[in-house]
Parts: sequence; structure tokens; C-alpha cells
Amino acid sequence: MSYQVLARKWRPRFFAEMVGQEHVLRALINALNDQRLHHAYLFTGTRGVGKTTIARILAKCLNCEQGVSATPCGECSSCREIAEGRFVDLIEVDAASRTKVEDTRELLDNVQYAPTRGRYKVYLIDEVHMLSTHSFNALLKTLEEPPEHVKFLLATTDPQKLPITVLSRCLQFSLKNMTPEKIVSYLETVLKAEDIVYEEPALWQLGRAAQGSMRDALSLTDQAIAYGRGEVFEHQVNAMLGTIDRGRVFKLAEILATGQVAELLNQVSAMAEHGPDYDEVVQALMQLWHKVAVAQVAPSAIDNSEGDKVSILQLAQAMRPEDIQLFYQTALVGRKDLPLASDPRQGFEMILLRMLAFKPVNSAPLNLDLVGSLQAPGVIEPETAMVNQEAPQVAGDDDIAGADNSIEVNEEKKPLADLEVAPEPAIPEIEAPVLEHLVVENAVSEAPVQEAQVQE
Repeated sequence: MSYQVLARKWRPRFFAEMVGQEHVLRALINALNDQRLHHAYLFTGTRGVGKTTIARILAKCLNCEQGVSATPCGECSSCREIAEGRFVDLIEVDAASRTKVEDTRELLDNVQYAPTRGRYKVYLIDEVHMLSTHSFNALLKTLEEPPEHVKFLLATTDPQKLPITVLSRCLQFSLKNMTPEKIVSYLETVLKAEDIVYEEPALWQLGRAAQGSMRDALSLTDQAIAYGRGEVFEHQVNAMLGTIDRGRVFKLAEILATGQVAELLNQVSAMAEHGPDYDEVVQALMQLWHKVAVAQVAPSAIDNSEGDKVSILQLAQAMRPEDIQLFYQTALVGRKDLPLASDPRQGFEMILLRMLAFKPVNSAPLNLDLVGSLQAPGVIEPETAMVNQEAPQVAGDDDIAGADNSIEVNEEKKPLADLEVAPEPAIPEIEAPVLEHLVVENAVSEAPVQEAQVQE
């Protein structure tokens, strides 16, 4: 028998085998158990998250010979034929290749006829957004009021291109991207069943490279198995993907925290031997600084989705918040200037050197070898606080007596009544020549007044 790729071999056959998409599965399972079946379902989401797989399982649930149920038997002829892709009443249409209105009309001409084998005639239209406007118009009436024996299952990666008239006629289910944790957990299950030797860090690399797509993760795993001849190791996956080892990114972060310039340049030289994309390295550093900053204010918010929780928490204890903010902002601005550099490596080195150049002077380097035993910033041991605290000075008897006497004298010199009176404003001083001039003017002005009094 020819080799079957992992993405097809491990395609789920029942809802219980699905990974993720709990919100979609719960709605479908409850609808099947309660016999509340809609005539049109629309599944949206990025590639490889389970749109077509869920649609096929739903078709199996509707046409199982044991009855409509959320748990089909998988053994009857209908279940087996649907799993093998040869069930006559499951019509799968690739809308990307059949976009013309003539294709849609030909498809709808057979809607009125009853199913041949199954309970329902199921139309599974994949990439439905590729249909033309005339095809959508031809489909509207049948999609709104189909015969009782017809179910429409639509799948698309771009729901924005669908007419609102089509969206309003369907139950919409938006499938989410897979988290790296779920992808890694599923890859471990697959590789153990396939008896493949692997390293967990290699699976994290594959999980991140898949970008939320389980099918992409399985395809990359197939490629990694072929690259390693039956083994999946981290260094092989890095070489296959052309990505930079995250251990080197953490090493750069530790060197930047300690301020060792010579060691920093040596690390960049070692990294340059692998021909990395320096823009991706700067992005990786920014993601790292962001996680470290979050870990300092909310350690519980850091998960192990990328397998680096312990290292993140250690860096959060070892570094100062102001340094992290400086490093992040420098990387953010430097990434914009990186394409303008004459050489990418020179631009990358200048970004790192700029981080150290603007680092505060009082920010002393830390010993990252002891990072596990370091305390969180701002925490002081009780014994240290007692040693650093100065003892209060006790005044002697003479000083106390002198202090009492001075208090009594002040009380005698400044009675309470005097203190309550507001002081008079000070009269500004006037220079002597100006004062004499004013006196003469006053004398001249008062002379006529005196003469008038004498005459009276």
C-alpha cells in the first residue's frame, strides 16, 4: 500500500477526535441530539483548522444508518462510503474551479430529486467565496427554501467576500486558529503512534511555524521526518525551516542584560554563520521583551504556549523594568531603520549597541547565573532593612534641659496675643535726595494755607 501523508491519515472521523473548536462542536452536537437541524451551515476560518472535516463528519451524522446522531457508528455502509469519499448523496463541489453560473444551475437541477442511498442529500461547497455574482444569485432562492431532504454545507476562508444575502441564510460558525499548545500535544500523540523519535523543542518549532493550522503542522512534521530520516530533532527542524534558534535569542537577551559588549558581538558573529533574517531576530527580541515586561507585573499571565515560561520568569527577575522598556523601544525604532542600513548585520549590531549605549548609568549588570535565586525587583529582606537603617540619636540630659529653656524663653518673647496680630507691611525705603525734595514740596504747598488762617 502506498504511503499516506499524516494530514490525511490522521484526519478526524468523529467529533470526539477533533482538536479544538469546542464552541462549534458543542452547538452541532446539541443540535443533532435535539433534532434542531438547520438547512444551511457556513464554516469559516483559515486553512487547515477543520472546516471540511467538520462538514464531512456532520454529513456522516445525518446519514448514518443507525439514525441521526452526534456519534455515528462509523461501521455502516453510509459511514464507510462518506469516509472514503464515494457516498453518492454527498456532493462535494470545489467552487474555485466551478465558478460559472452554468455550473451552479446544473447543480441545482438535481436538488429536487430525493436522495439515492442516504437520509439527506448533502451539498458541500468548498471555497464558496470564489463563486461569481450570478452564481450567488442563482443559489439564493434554493438556499433560502431548499427541499426537506437537502442540506447545504458551505466552507470558506474569506467570508468577507460573501454577499450579505447568503450570510443571512446560513448558520455561521467561525473556526479559531489552533494554539501552539494544542498543536504540540496532538503532534506528540501522532509521533508516538507512528513510533517516531522526537524532541519536544522541535515540536514547538513546528507548532509556531504552522501559525494555527493543524494541517500545516502535520505537513511540516512529514517534511521533518523525511529530513531527519525518521527522527525529529530541534537542530534539524531549525535547519529545515531556516529559522533562528530561540536559544540564541535568549542568549542575546541575557548578554544585553549584563552589558557584556564583547560577548554580544561574538554571539552575533556565531549567529551570522547560519545566515539568519535579522528582521526576524529583531522581532523575536521584541516578543521576548514584551513577555518579560508582562511577567514582571503579572507572572500568572505567562503561559507555556512556546515552552519558554521558565526562562521568561528568570529574565523578569533579573532585569529592571526601565531597561526592558528601553530595549523594546530601541528594537521597535531600529527595525524601521534596518532596511536602510548598508548591511543587515551592521544595522542589527547597531541596534544592539544602541540598547547598551542608552542604558542608564546606575543600571549595574546582573549575574544571570544566579537568576533563579534572585528576588523580584523592589523586594528587600528584613535583615537587610535592619542593617541599613540608621539608629536614632538619643539626646543627652543637657540638651534636653537646654531645649526646655529655649522653649520657655520663646514663649515669653512671643505671647499668644502678639502672634495673632498680623504684622504691618513694611514701608519701602526712599533715597535721601528724593525725600528732601518731597519735604520742600510739602512746605511750599502748606504756605498758602497758613496765610489764609492768619487773615481770618
